[in-house]
Amino acid sequence: MNPKENYLHEFFRIFFANKQLVKRVFLIFAVIALILPLMLKQSFDITAQVIVQSKKLSQGDATTSLNQENASFIPPSLADMETESNILRSPGLIRETLSQMRENSEYTPPVSTFNKLVAQPFKDYVTTPIREHLINPVRNALGLETDPVRDTELDALTQQAMSDLKVETLPGSNVISIVNSSPDPAQGTKFVAALLQNYLVSRQALQSIDLPQSFYETKKMQYQVRLDGLEGNRLTLLEGVGSADPREEITFRLNAINTEEQALNLYQDRLLQSKRWLDYLKTSLAAAKDAKLNDYSFPYTFTTTTDNVAFEDREVKQLGELLISQVSRYMNDLSVFQPGSEPMLLQREQITRTRGQFLKVVNNRIQERTADLAVIGSVIDQKTARIAQFKNRIHQLQETQSKLRQMDTEIEALHAAFSTYAQRFAESSTARSLDNDLSNARILSPPFEPTEAAFPKPMLIIPLGLLTGLLLAIAFVYVREFFDHRFKHPAQITHELGLPVLLVINDQNVEPINPHKNWTVPRFAHWVRN
Repeated sequence: MNPKENYLHEFFRIFFANKQLVKRVFLIFAVIALILPLMLKQSFDITAQVIVQSKKLSQGDATTSLNQENASFIPPSLADMETESNILRSPGLIRETLSQMRENSEYTPPVSTFNKLVAQPFKDYVTTPIREHLINPVRNALGLETDPVRDTELDALTQQAMSDLKVETLPGSNVISIVNSSPDPAQGTKFVAALLQNYLVSRQALQSIDLPQSFYETKKMQYQVRLDGLEGNRLTLLEGVGSADPREEITFRLNAINTEEQALNLYQDRLLQSKRWLDYLKTSLAAAKDAKLNDYSFPYTFTTTTDNVAFEDREVKQLGELLISQVSRYMNDLSVFQPGSEPMLLQREQITRTRGQFLKVVNNRIQERTADLAVIGSVIDQKTARIAQFKNRIHQLQETQSKLRQMDTEIEALHAAFSTYAQRFAESSTARSLDNDLSNARILSPPFEPTEAAFPKPMLIIPLGLLTGLLLAIAFVYVREFFDHRFKHPAQITHELGLPVLLVINDQNVEPINPHKNWTVPRFAHWVRN
């Protein structure tokens, strides 16, 4: 081949020189491309989407109830979304869904699966008696567990469903996409719908603490017994101290102690004051008894002060004034009469009698004040004893209140614990398993039955098959031309042998004209042959 030759010209030369071979190879691949969509098994894609709104984190403890106010919701992370995807594609969930559909006669294994299980009936017929009559007795004799009979068909269906199911998280979102390839669109739609329902039930069971009815009833009985015991102890304790509300009684007693202490302080001041005055009166009375006849009245006026109001003793005042007037008259008459005269003797007798009466009244007043001191002392002792009694009562009530506070704390904890059990039991009940307010997953797009098959697609397979056939035909021709070393044109002789070409004789055979009409089968057959 001459290096200066046009490559496009060389391409067309080779193509038209081997056009019959190109035509036949292309037609073979064209037929295959036309027949292939009819031979391939149809497959329908059933799609659905699940949105995980948030991740629930309980903020309560053992003493708080599980409600919406005690739960915090945060956006799910990539790890959370991967966990949700793993739950959807888990073999256990798929196997359970297939088992339920088989029990409800809603699932029929596809033909391809039956082809894979052609030898399964024979295998079960052979292995089941051997397992029951040979393998299991030997394992029992050796103390090993017997080999259970498994549903191998369900295992194969589970593996097939797992391979046909595609679960992935849409990038940058909290949406999970589910795509199931199934030859039967109606059955595949039912399978995806049942799988989503079982997924919601399964994840609800994972989030909630499932409490059976018997457990709840047992806790309720224990709560009632414990609560009755605590309330009985509380009532016994209150009856023991004779109080309905220790806190209010303590407040009342403290106010009473304050009042009594104020009164006690006044009586103590009064007692001290009365003692000093009584000592003064006794000293003055002793001095008055030794006084002379012409001495004046008693120096104390016997004024009693009550609530800042002074009260005088009228009897003592009158006797004092009478004694003063008698002494004054006696002293005045003494300058006129003789001391031994009868008027003077009479006045001295009157003064002596009045003084005696006065001293007797003063003595009575001293006795009265002494008795009053005794009364004040008894009152002080009584108030002191009353204050001590109030303090003892307060101490007793405080001890009772401390015990009641402990009991109230235990009762509140018991109420909170039982409320938690009740809330968790209500949360885990089957009635709220799918429509629970705390559920954070929803079916965003439910599955629907497709009307067109996802595979095969004739409008894509046929053009690609024709293009592939044409390219392979051209490649096959070029490979044949590469291994064909015959001379095809004069330039090869000069290039390979170095000899000049003197004469070229063209082939005079003319291709036969297609005698058939256009767009007919005979014309197409003649075109293929030639």
